[in-house]
Amino acid sequence: MRKKVIIIGGGIAGLSAAIALQKLGFDVNIYEEYPERKPAGAGIVLASNALKGLDHLGIYQQVKNHGRSIHGLTLLSEKGKHLSKQTIPSPFEQISIHRADLHLLLSSAVQPDTVYMGKKCIHFEQDETGVTVFFQDHSKATGDFLLATDGIHSVIRKNLLPSTQLRYAGYTCWRGVITQSNVNCIPEDATETWGIKGRFGIVPLPNQQIYWYALINAPYQSAQYSAYQAKDLFEHFKDYHDPIPSILNGNANNKMIHNDIIDIPSLQRFAFHRILLMGDAAHAITPNLGQGACQAIEDAVVLAHCLKNNPSVHKAFSEFEAKRLKRTETISRYSRLVGKMAQVDNPFLSLLRNTLLKRIPKSVNRKQLEYLYKVDFNSHLGNITNNIEKTQGDRS
Repeated sequence: MRKKVIIIGGGIAGLSAAIALQKLGFDVNIYEEYPERKPAGAGIVLASNALKGLDHLGIYQQVKNHGRSIHGLTLLSEKGKHLSKQTIPSPFEQISIHRADLHLLLSSAVQPDTVYMGKKCIHFEQDETGVTVFFQDHSKATGDFLLATDGIHSVIRKNLLPSTQLRYAGYTCWRGVITQSNVNCIPEDATETWGIKGRFGIVPLPNQQIYWYALINAPYQSAQYSAYQAKDLFEHFKDYHDPIPSILNGNANNKMIHNDIIDIPSLQRFAFHRILLMGDAAHAITPNLGQGACQAIEDAVVLAHCLKNNPSVHKAFSEFEAKRLKRTETISRYSRLVGKMAQVDNPFLSLLRNTLLKRIPKSVNRKQLEYLYKVDFNSHLGNITNNIEKTQGDRS
């Protein structure tokens, strides 16, 4: 009899996990709290480690076809002076894509009738025979084990680890997407501007679109910044170099997404008998390295390997935990450090930081990128995609 998997949360982590486990022959259902699927989000940059993971899930080419290659990130001062350039070294690559397009591609790769919408988890129980999840609409679902991919505000994690608190990074963020009719105004690669008034990023997307984001130091849940509109951001960043002011002017009629930047302190465990925390529910990371979604995709590929090689779910979860705890903790810590350095608002410290950035050897940047991107799934995880038929049989 095939094992039945309950996944709570239908975002990138949940969909990636569902694809991976369905390829191994598991019976998978995703339960998502939102009542319907709507195009949402802004842009996202998928780094080489995530793209390798998507290759194992069988959708790399589709993502590449819908995305745009990004060859590096240039750091600039608020006046547009060059501070540093991180060129993506061969054989690594990066692809930018609208988050809604990525979500659609992932959704299309799961089997029909996998995802149930409007299912808000309010409670769960587990014992030696399985897991039962109870939903707000008074329905319930039972399975052999449960994957919690319900994000940074995870109901599952709050129940298992009630003492874990969200951690505010000290800055708030706006994101948006605009269409640029003049192709000459679209940068070839991503840029990020660091200044004492905040940070501003520009990422080219396909279809003559630009994904932009702005980060400003602010009190947590500030009513003032929550009320900001594009015109307020324009006033804040109007003295920054072009094309930042014009991008904000061009966003006047487009929606912006606003969130305080938060993460969670590194957990000591992800596995709880028949329940496993994954993605942001397990290791929510600040966005400074662009690794949040990338680590969620890594989670899916690693979990599939662990389940493929272990007849016991408990042993598979323990192996997953051993493989993922240290790597996600290291990336989370480094991302938080980069954010603190990028958000310096003291003029003297900002000048000192900029001077040091210009002197960092390229070899240092390369080593940092290699740690993030150099994951060899083939050597220690096996190729999920090429082993579908071998593992499609019933799982005891």
